[in-house]
Amino acid sequence: MTNQRGKINTMKSNKKGFTLVELVVVVAIIGILSAIAYPSYTQYVERSKRSEAMAALINAVQAMERFRATNYGYPESGSITQVYTDQVPVDGGDRYYTLSLSNLSKTTYTLTATPEGSMAGDGNLTITHTGARTWNGKACWPEGSNDCTP
Repeated sequence: MTNQRGKINTMKSNKKGFTLVELVVVVAIIGILSAIAYPSYTQYVERSKRSEAMAALINAVQAMERFRATNYGYPESGSITQVYTDQVPVDGGDRYYTLSLSNLSKTTYTLTATPEGSMAGDGNLTITHTGARTWNGKACWPEGSNDCTP
């Protein structure tokens, strides 16, 4: 278009929005960030559930010691429900560890947290009456990481 003096009018576009290139760049950035963040998040969730199982085992040990103090020995038979709950989380909800007792006698026991559901395959956590701890075949518990180095 030309005006009365013969000069070309340049009309400014008032279109608002994003171009396709801008949208593709934003989607790519979001994809890269989520590819980095998601594995870290899942590891954090696994560590927190494992920590909750370790805390439940410690609480079960305390319950066993209270039982021994009251009854002059540990229970020689039965299940963990005599002294403590049999699942983690202890307040109910979807179970991701099952607690159990084994090697029972008046003077010994072994507590085991067996992973289930979302934690299946994580490795059993155990603790004995002497306080000896194992996880995944190693003589320690993974405290603060996914690694257990004795």
